[in-house]
Amino acid sequence: MNTIDRIAALSPARALKRAAALAQDQQWRRAARLYSVAAEAGLVEAQFQVGEAYLEGRGLSQNPREAARWFIRAAEAGHVESQCRLAGLFIHGLQSRNVEQAASLFGEHVQPSETRNAADYPAALIWARRAAEAGSADGQALLGYILSNGPEGIADPVQAEIWYRKSAAQDWPQGHLGLGLILMRDADTAEKTVAAMREFEQAVKADLPTAHYLLGVIHEQAVGVLPDPARALMHYRKAAIHGIRNAQAKLGAMLLSGQGCAPDPVEGESWLRRAAVAGDPEAAALVADLYARGGALPPNYAEAALWFRVAAEAGHRIAARALGMLYLTGAGVARDPEEAARWLARAAEQGDIAAGADLGNLMLKGEVRQTSMDGLPIHEWFEKAAESGDLIGAFNYGVCLAEGIGVARDEAKAAIWLRRAAEGIVNAQYWYGRLLLEGRGIPADPVEAHHWIARAADTGMVEALALLAEMKLNGQGCPRDHAGARDVFLRVAATGHAGAMFALGALYGGGHDIPTDRIEAQIWFGKAAALNHPIAQLMLGRYLRKGLAGPVDQVQAARWLNRALAQGVEEARFDLAELAQPEEPLSHQAVAD
Repeated sequence: MNTIDRIAALSPARALKRAAALAQDQQWRRAARLYSVAAEAGLVEAQFQVGEAYLEGRGLSQNPREAARWFIRAAEAGHVESQCRLAGLFIHGLQSRNVEQAASLFGEHVQPSETRNAADYPAALIWARRAAEAGSADGQALLGYILSNGPEGIADPVQAEIWYRKSAAQDWPQGHLGLGLILMRDADTAEKTVAAMREFEQAVKADLPTAHYLLGVIHEQAVGVLPDPARALMHYRKAAIHGIRNAQAKLGAMLLSGQGCAPDPVEGESWLRRAAVAGDPEAAALVADLYARGGALPPNYAEAALWFRVAAEAGHRIAARALGMLYLTGAGVARDPEEAARWLARAAEQGDIAAGADLGNLMLKGEVRQTSMDGLPIHEWFEKAAESGDLIGAFNYGVCLAEGIGVARDEAKAAIWLRRAAEGIVNAQYWYGRLLLEGRGIPADPVEAHHWIARAADTGMVEALALLAEMKLNGQGCPRDHAGARDVFLRVAATGHAGAMFALGALYGGGHDIPTDRIEAQIWFGKAAALNHPIAQLMLGRYLRKGLAGPVDQVQAARWLNRALAQGVEEARFDLAELAQPEEPLSHQAVAD
């Protein structure tokens, strides 16, 4: 201490006066030492100021528990501000049982985060009531908050409104805000809504950020008033500047879309980012969507994936599905069907029907291990969706029943759900047609099967077209029509379908109601064999071994026969043995004979 401070410290009253002067000049450390002298001597105002110094970290290490200990000493002497401070500390998570464990006057530093527990409403109630009954507007607002938001046994909405009204009558901003919230909660008429608005408007005179945010919502969503995007934007901006996360998200979205202002994507994205970093999942999802959609610049899927993850981990189901689709397509991240399934499952668990459908399709394609989905009630999601009338849900539930995915196989029940879904889902038409064709779960009915498979085929579904061609070839549910089958197989083969290519080879190879053309047959067997179709590889090997469509080529014949054998086609073993015994190639005339 300097000489003047040492002299002042000889008298508690002078120490308090000198400390106040030093605090006025923001000489916090010197002020705190003199306040401490006066506080130890029992001066109530000094005890309050020592509590403030610990609370704000001005001249003393920030320590909310030590602050509370000094506030208690002042509050017990009737210091109303200290009573209010204590109520606020206990509301914000300081536990009364921990206050007695506080260190000495210059005790250990305690981080503010150490106090972030659930509110200690019983302790807060004691001190707020004392301050409120002493006539403190702040204490009355705090008491109103506790009675409005406290747990069962403390909550008393009627008394909460009474104390908020008393606080508002003294024109205390928090009193107006609390009263407005209570009035808005019960507002079932335009008059009550207007009364609540008046309270919020009084609160914004003190620039309370929460009041600005609530007025923003009222003017944006036209709650009891005409919509006024410009006023909503103004209030959101003021709340956002004060760090209200929801206001930052709202402001960003309005700036992006140009509500109440000219569109400003740069500032809009900036506010959305701030809200997202503060933990707002909707803002994170909007930022992700901005990057995914692109604009003046190409989409940045890597950045989109980062923000979708932030939103998804905070429980945003649409973001979880979007992230799953990025992993499924490999956009911005390495393609990973297992990771895609994990995020789609999270979205489906939160009720996203489309995510459940995507997950079901992923599993049906065999791109994700069934074991990785163990424990997830996938069939239950689909069943709920189906029972609600969702046709996609009905289809996926039907497939689960037909294939035994997550539930015991029940083809009869599967047929019921697939029939419902077939009214509007192409895949369901194909699946239901297959059940009818094969007599699985319902009596076989080739004619009806042909009807549903033809409907699916009319949409261009490749699997349905391939099956329709087979039905024409074999006369199942329709007259035998080899020329018609050939035409459909040609259409399917153009999509790269190896099975259709093999079928064309077989058709042109002879024995069907179209002209035999072994050169064409070998061409189609060759195309199917190149796509690893095992029987096509066998047939190509035979054609080359026997020279059925041109010169004998034993080297190429052996190559294709060995590839067929490697895929488990045992007939190829006989042909390979024949290759070891040279024979005269058959002439075209001999083959014809």
